[in-house]
Amino acid sequence: MVNGYLQNEHYVESIELFKIMGRCDLEFDSYTCNFALKACTFLLDYEMGMEVIRLAVYMGWDRGKFLGSSILNFLVKTGDIKGAQKFFHQMLGKDVVCWNVMIGGFMKEGLYSEGFSVFLDMLFSGIEPTAVTMTSLIQACGETGNVEFGKCIHGYILGFGMSSDTRVLTSLIDMYCKTGDIKTARWIFNSMPLRNLVSWNAMISGYVQNGLPLEALNLFRMLVTSDGGFDSATIVSLLQVCSHAVDLDGGKILHGCVYRSGLDLNLILSTAIVDLYAKCGSLAYAFSFFQRMKSKNVISWTAMLVGLTQNGHARDALRLFNQMQNEKVSFNALTLISLMHCCTLLGSLNKGRSVHAILIRFGFSSDAIATTALIDMYAKCSKIDSAEKVFKYGFFTPKDVILYNSMISGYGTHGLGHKALCVYREMEREGLQPNESTFVSLLFACSHSGLVEEGVSLFSSMKKDHNITPTDKLYACFVDLLSRAGRLRQADALINQMPFIPTSGILETLLNGCLMHKDIELGVKIADRLLSLDSKNSSIYITLSNIYAEARQWDSVKYVRGLMLEQELKKITGYTSIEVSLECMNERPYR
Repeated sequence: MVNGYLQNEHYVESIELFKIMGRCDLEFDSYTCNFALKACTFLLDYEMGMEVIRLAVYMGWDRGKFLGSSILNFLVKTGDIKGAQKFFHQMLGKDVVCWNVMIGGFMKEGLYSEGFSVFLDMLFSGIEPTAVTMTSLIQACGETGNVEFGKCIHGYILGFGMSSDTRVLTSLIDMYCKTGDIKTARWIFNSMPLRNLVSWNAMISGYVQNGLPLEALNLFRMLVTSDGGFDSATIVSLLQVCSHAVDLDGGKILHGCVYRSGLDLNLILSTAIVDLYAKCGSLAYAFSFFQRMKSKNVISWTAMLVGLTQNGHARDALRLFNQMQNEKVSFNALTLISLMHCCTLLGSLNKGRSVHAILIRFGFSSDAIATTALIDMYAKCSKIDSAEKVFKYGFFTPKDVILYNSMISGYGTHGLGHKALCVYREMEREGLQPNESTFVSLLFACSHSGLVEEGVSLFSSMKKDHNITPTDKLYACFVDLLSRAGRLRQADALINQMPFIPTSGILETLLNGCLMHKDIELGVKIADRLLSLDSKNSSIYITLSNIYAEARQWDSVKYVRGLMLEQELKKITGYTSIEVSLECMNERPYR
């Protein structure tokens, strides 16, 4: 009966019957103990399981291979890896199942080097690995990025007749995808004698992880046309592609596939759908779908909150967080980081400080992304001294490039170019490689601090010392630097020498420089170029009109204003956000 309950997944009843047998002094053997221990393993009942083990040890049954493997499996599954290791070394006549359990246990706990060591001991002991062994090792190589060891395992697989095992080959595909060798992964996929849906999903997910969305979609088409079917994991990977590409139409097609195929809208799939619509700006539908979800977790709530924030609905995001708290939903670092961005958008220093306090209270203050968001929030709320303190004292692991970039950007926003350069030099001393964002922030800082020569030197160093090819953003920053300094002809020459057609943003930067320094001739020339790109851009007409006004050429001003009236163009009204109260956090949620 103990085994009968176990086989029918009535684990509690199985254990209760075992206890009754003990209380009634009924005889039982190693098989009864084995069945009871397996029930404890399924329930992860460590205390009861240890009672069964103590009984087995007292009776001397633990030395047997039959019960010994169950004891080892119980210790591994309940997380007692040290106990499992000790018991493993005491075991006599270990078979391949025991070795696999021990290797898998180490890998599950993230103790990869110990797992690899057990595998080598296994080989030296003359035990031939199985597909289960290989799968555990390959997964560990993928998680650790240990490509060389993974290739050795791959070679072993080819040499010992496992090259047709679908499960092993799928693990290899996953490993190569995680380590960036997508070509080898596809070669294995193409050469597989038999593929299952897990194999297709591994390859599709690999393309998504490596930033190859078109290849992922093409492979999905192959899957559909081959009548291979698909599951929620397939759709989740492809929804991520559409989310990152902001491809709402593609996402809607996939959503339709879900309904037509009758797939279960589980939590992961539902969250991916919310994320898609939110990232693509379809907030009303995202929120409607979110409300209809049967169950939600912190990831679902955070996906909706992030979507609102990214689309500029900061107050709605704060309301949603209030609702989240009212429903006693826990939050993670990403939830709070998104809230920090809300505070930045609203210019709300008080709310930002409240979120900072929550970060500290719940142990998220040492998170690199959270620290970066804090620096950005304080800098944009005009508290550069607080941003400095967070940068210097609030992050306890080595600073990364993103963190340095955030502080440089903060100083640049406040016109503190010299301090921005000091942070950059510190970054160089730490041996960190600057990226495009670093130089965008540095050039901005130099431009707004009058450090023209320093900016020119940085632009040259960027290409020569760091092998960074200037992008349109970098050119725009450099043109802004030259334009603010009155070097308009030099900026114009730079634009004409660019290896690509200048964007309207770059040209508008120079046009604003012409307004600042009252250069009518060059201003008219640049305005003409801009209008040839976009004749409906009212800001170009306004700037040109202002250039003429500065030169008191009122007839030209009248002419430009007349062109705007003919085309029914209106000046775009600017706005800013200031904090006036905390009431917005208590209003009704987003609709």
